[in-house]
Amino acid sequence: MKIYYGYVRVSTVRQGERGSSLQEQREAIGHYAQRQGLVISEWFEEKETAAKRGRTIFNRMLASLDQGKAIGVIIHKIDRSARNLRDWSDLGELIDRGIEVHFAHESLDMNSRGGRLAADIQAVVASDYIRNLRDEVRKGFYGRLKQGYYPLPAPLGYTDNGAAKPKTLNSSVAPLVRKAFELYATERHSFETLQKELTRLGLRNRNGGIVSRNGISTLLNNPFYIGLINIEKTGEHFQGNHEPLIPKSLFDRVQVLLRGKRKITGLKHSYTYQKMFRCETCGYGLIAERQKGFIYYRCHTGACPTTSFREEALEEKIFKALRTFKFTSEDLVNFDEEFKKFGKKYIKDGETIAQSLRLSISQTESRLEVLTDAFIDRMIDKETYEAKKAKLLLEKAGYAEKMRDIESGKEIIAHKVQNFLELLKRMAHMDELENPAEKRDLVKSVTSNLRVSPKDLAVSWVSPFDTLEKYEAVTCGGPEESRTPYLRSAKPAL
Repeated sequence: MKIYYGYVRVSTVRQGERGSSLQEQREAIGHYAQRQGLVISEWFEEKETAAKRGRTIFNRMLASLDQGKAIGVIIHKIDRSARNLRDWSDLGELIDRGIEVHFAHESLDMNSRGGRLAADIQAVVASDYIRNLRDEVRKGFYGRLKQGYYPLPAPLGYTDNGAAKPKTLNSSVAPLVRKAFELYATERHSFETLQKELTRLGLRNRNGGIVSRNGISTLLNNPFYIGLINIEKTGEHFQGNHEPLIPKSLFDRVQVLLRGKRKITGLKHSYTYQKMFRCETCGYGLIAERQKGFIYYRCHTGACPTTSFREEALEEKIFKALRTFKFTSEDLVNFDEEFKKFGKKYIKDGETIAQSLRLSISQTESRLEVLTDAFIDRMIDKETYEAKKAKLLLEKAGYAEKMRDIESGKEIIAHKVQNFLELLKRMAHMDELENPAEKRDLVKSVTSNLRVSPKDLAVSWVSPFDTLEKYEAVTCGGPEESRTPYLRSAKPAL
């Protein structure tokens, strides 16, 4: 009895899940085998395009035929067997060695010259059809990209809204994605510790599972979150029309850490002021460690005279420096009025800056057009074009971000004023703080550098506290001198 194989194929897994096409092919092949008196011993079912070489099931069937396990194969149509000429050539070699190939839909004698010629022509037409189809799909794909639409599934934190519609922020997931960037930028997390923290906060992938380390790496490297579209396979960049999730400055900081310019190893132990003290003598950071139940901050440079300090002693020095900033209720009211005046001027000056930024954006767009023309005229190669294009798009994104900051200047100033006044209130009650995280947050919010010498601690302040610290204390009130730093003539330096 002559044994034959049956081969059926659909182009996509989704098409195969519906089952209709595969079932129709099976029925057509079954009817053909019955009419011809052929027996099918095994079915080979594939859910993969025939446009490319390397189909697993098809190649396994060819190998089995080559080994003589069956004398032939029945296929529905020629375009089901091969839409690339290399696979068709492999099939032709089997025919030349005497293996029978039947097509249920075409009445072709593959052992005759005329039948082979007709089949070859159909194979060429099928190959040209898929090539044209691929070109049309590519045109549509790049057409969407040039319009600013991302025609692929939305990255984590965004929601798909259908074709030719921008992705929108997912209200429940987007904050967690933003948190991922913020946490990594603190330099306190490796991928391992960041994964654990994000999992604890509730971040999950599209399938509801834990986001893998590779997934976190992909997320942190994706410029989609600052408004750009990157096609990783080709290295091409496009300006997206979706709302950015994070500021470019935060993205740039994370990229510096990811590229290894700053080492992130993760923290095995957590200390209140770890990585905040620096040795005044040698410039190296003090390392926190626990010895005999106490926490010490040590300089590990051998010849350095700065040895170690107990955490309690350093904390007392920090809080003593913080106590120099004491304000009455009247002082807070005066600060509020000063900041309001400054805010009005900031907004007025901001319009001048905004005009400059609009000009910079226009110039960048012109440079992009010139670059594109140079690429079209073959004056530069594609690799150079994509590299320069990506750089210009990043520049444009930076200008756009500054423009957004200027345009929302009033809200920014109000927010900073609120934060500043809130800091003053927290400083007024700092002796009541018991939570180490709250202490660290307060110190980190108002200081920029803590330098430890063998005898003392030097503190540098962030703005506007650095400005306040420079101004001479004035007398407030009656006979009793209350030396309160009060900014009279200086403009708040936010």
